[in-house]
Amino acid sequence: MRALPVRVDAVLVQALIAAALSFAHLHDLASAAGQHGWKAWAYPVSVDLLMVAAWRRLRSGEAKAAGWCWFLVALTASLGANVATAGLLDLDAVPAWLRILVAGWPAVAFLGGTLLAHGSPNPDQAPGPMPEPSSTAAVPEPIAPEVEPPSTAAELFANETESAPSSPSPVPPALAALARKVADEHRARTGTPIDTSTLRARLGIPMPLAESIAAQLT
Repeated sequence: MRALPVRVDAVLVQALIAAALSFAHLHDLASAAGQHGWKAWAYPVSVDLLMVAAWRRLRSGEAKAAGWCWFLVALTASLGANVATAGLLDLDAVPAWLRILVAGWPAVAFLGGTLLAHGSPNPDQAPGPMPEPSSTAAVPEPIAPEVEPPSTAAELFANETESAPSSPSPVPPALAALARKVADEHRARTGTPIDTSTLRARLGIPMPLAESIAAQLT
């Protein structure tokens, strides 16, 4: 089995070196301020964890103001320790105000970590409740197709003869009713009964059929 080639990331190596130096500076400052043993090692861990939590909040895109606030607090603590241990501060005679800051740092780190980890960013609006389905679904009523009545008496005669070719009556009932309506209108308008020629012209039917209808109307 061939061994996989190992790639060294220069950026990662640089980050590890910087983190180790910052870690050591925070440890030295905490130890000089009176925090000895495991407590001196816990200080750099709390600073780095607070910075990571603030950076994650900034990356999430929610509550950026809180993220930037605690990120700057952790960055100030880290930079302050690096500068203080660079020879500008006598670690054998740490001033009282610095001892107070170092002693109060755990409470500040705990508050910031708790707010960042358990803060309540603006939640997305939950969708409203779905409407309950009705117990009885509405069934649309069937729409009957519209049937246009025949426009002429000839169509009436053709429909009647197609539907009942064996009818004994020589005049279809629908055609007889239409002819009676035409005759009544003619009598109401002229005062005289309608003649066969006028009835044939009004209905558009052959003359033999018009004569049969006229015989029924008399």
